[in-house]
Amino acid sequence: MTSRTADAVRSEWTKMRTLQSTVWTVLVTIALGIGFGALLSLAGARKYATLAPADQAHFDPAATSLAGHVMAQLAIAVLGVLVITSEFATGMIGTSLTIVPRRGRLLAAKTVVLTAVALVVGEVIGFGAFFVGQAVLAGQGAPHTTLGEPHVLRAVVGAGLYLAAVGLLGVAVGTLVRATAGALAIMVGATLLVPVFTPALPDSWARVVGRFWPTMAGERVMTSRPDGHFPGPWAGFVLLCAAVAVVLAVALRVFRTRDA
Repeated sequence: MTSRTADAVRSEWTKMRTLQSTVWTVLVTIALGIGFGALLSLAGARKYATLAPADQAHFDPAATSLAGHVMAQLAIAVLGVLVITSEFATGMIGTSLTIVPRRGRLLAAKTVVLTAVALVVGEVIGFGAFFVGQAVLAGQGAPHTTLGEPHVLRAVVGAGLYLAAVGLLGVAVGTLVRATAGALAIMVGATLLVPVFTPALPDSWARVVGRFWPTMAGERVMTSRPDGHFPGPWAGFVLLCAAVAVVLAVALRVFRTRDA
């Protein structure tokens, strides 16, 4: 990393940590991830008792406790979007480009800082939700697990990786759209609405969407039980990362050629 790039990263880190909205967004993200993880663990424990034996055999305690990512990803997406759209909204983007005239360097600095913050927040959520969720499952007499069981640690760490990828996608979409409301609408559609409405599709279509829609494929990294109907955990996460990389590359191209 060159000294100028390092200076740009330090500048973006200063911006992020001194904004009150960032602090609140981080706290809300953690609260949503762990809080909803506990609630969904409770719901999962109660549902387990009603399942047929064949379905009980496929119950995934790790994924159940990490299910709060459904809400946490929206909050982390907000953080990613605001990294860039807040500057367009206030006109600060002009000042930022005066200080760091190379647009690729400026966007790179923003993505580095956001990725680091989102990864730390995501891992806090992953481990916090896991331990709280397993305590809830155990208290309800449902199957529970530990980090030492096969694939469980990968699933918990994967929660942080997944949330970091979603945050980075938020930066890319925010750079393309430049408006907070529009970027958030796209992120809600990509991370929440598509998975919600996929089961309503014909079975053949639903299987294709479930296998190849980036965020749905990426969620597989948070599971500890194999499912032949979906990509493997790392294959799904690689698909998500590839999609984020493509959107980010397009965003960089547009950012370099469009007036601020």
